[in-house]
Amino acid sequence: MGALTIVAKYLIVANVEVQGTVEKYDIIGALFSQTEGLLGNELDLRELQMNGRIGRIEVETEYKGDKTVGKVYIPSNLDRYETALVAAMIETVDKVGPYNAKVQVV
Repeated sequence: MGALTIVAKYLIVANVEVQGTVEKYDIIGALFSQTEGLLGNELDLRELQMNGRIGRIEVETEYKGDKTVGKVYIPSNLDRYETALVAAMIETVDKVGPYNAKVQVV
């Protein structure tokens, strides 16, 4: 896994484990779709990204047998309370495609 250079006030880092083989864009899609509307429009990932309040979501993955494991990086320019809410929100993701998944903020 390579080095990432991300400039932001805060950086949400989460481990992700999927019980199947998926691509990076599948994980990012699950983050957006499963958190949509969860905390209202003001903390919707798409809105936050369009307004520049969170940066580009990066995912590093590797395959271990029939599982996909990796890390998710979400740069945030929100305040620490809003960043904590976004971090908690992404932990609710439990599926990536048809596979069970677990997201845990570190």
